[in-house]
Amino acid sequence: MTRFFIRKVSTLALLCSLSSISLGDSLDHLQIRTIAIAPYGIKGTTSSGGIYYDIANILAKEAGYSANNTIYPYARIMAELKSGQTDLTIMFKYKELRDHVIYVAPLPTLKNVVIGLNGISFDSISQLKGKKLAYLRGAKFSDAIDNDPEIYRQETTDFTQGLKMLMRGRVDAIIGPMDPILSAAARMNWSEALFGKPFIVSERTPWVQISKKSAKRISVEKLKSLYEDIEQRGELQRLRQKYIGGIAAPLEASD
Repeated sequence: MTRFFIRKVSTLALLCSLSSISLGDSLDHLQIRTIAIAPYGIKGTTSSGGIYYDIANILAKEAGYSANNTIYPYARIMAELKSGQTDLTIMFKYKELRDHVIYVAPLPTLKNVVIGLNGISFDSISQLKGKKLAYLRGAKFSDAIDNDPEIYRQETTDFTQGLKMLMRGRVDAIIGPMDPILSAAARMNWSEALFGKPFIVSERTPWVQISKKSAKRISVEKLKSLYEDIEQRGELQRLRQKYIGGIAAPLEASD
């Protein structure tokens, strides 16, 4: 009876232990989440891709991990980094995540702009007072704009929706990095000539970052070294050409 009881307890303990190990906790598997913004994360009907999506997959493979890479909105990724459900992502730094992630390596810095239709331009934050901006839900592009109650934000699910609102006169301008704005316009066959002069409101650097809850099984130094190799051999430039092609993005600069 005692031996049977011990065996039952041991089996139960083993099952509980196994059930507590999620796929993302497997030593050789990474749960990756990519922001749902083209050209960084592009969710297709049969497959996904994008600059950040592909870079994260290359990084995981060269580090010796299998990976599950899913394209999610900002808010969900942030929540999963905190809980440890997500191991790795590429996106801007957010103060809400400061105590929950480890920053591995920076990507080229992006300049966030406010841009309206042709003939409309802005030269200062004060000129945006009383204006309505199409603003991607969950994103944070400018502290000065976010903290100004006289600048109105119309949240959008993506940049395509924001551009449609701009064309229909429902907002005065759209805010965000130039690449995804132009990428969304190109997908709708809209010319860059439709837009006015972009007003740069901030510079933000995307980072490869991992959840602190994943740090015991993921080597930050190894990922950092591998990412530097990936960047030096021109993978970022190759992927920009693949996903952006001839779309100009003159406002992007390197660190």
